[in-house]
Amino acid sequence: MLDTRTAPYGLFILRASLGVMWIAHALMKVFIFTVPGFAGFLAKIGLPSQLALPIIAAELVGGILILAGVYARQVSVLLIPIMLGALNYHLPNGWVFSAPGGGWEYPAFLTIASLVVALAGEGAFALKPAALIPSRRPAVA
Repeated sequence: MLDTRTAPYGLFILRASLGVMWIAHALMKVFIFTVPGFAGFLAKIGLPSQLALPIIAAELVGGILILAGVYARQVSVLLIPIMLGALNYHLPNGWVFSAPGGGWEYPAFLTIASLVVALAGEGAFALKPAALIPSRRPAVA
């Protein structure tokens, strides 16, 4: 059963946490791995190194939009393929992210949390909430 009094605040906490984690994921690539380091990693695993900046930008801008609640449902959906790619890479490493090469639980959690925000909505305090599926209610004249 959904508690309509508190659910918007729970969704807000989830949305804000998810946004912060997407931002952290992008900044890790900038400040810890470095952009050239991340580009080299992508090339090493067979992906175009030119994807480094678009991936970092998508995670950073997407995280900010999710945190602010600006079309967070749609942005969450758009970020899922990025994290599925990371999940695909980390899956063979085991489930603990501190394992060599990083495990799969962190990318899996970000994927699931993004899906939950996409399905359940932005929650309270969203700057620009938008339904994932437009309402079918007739326009009022």
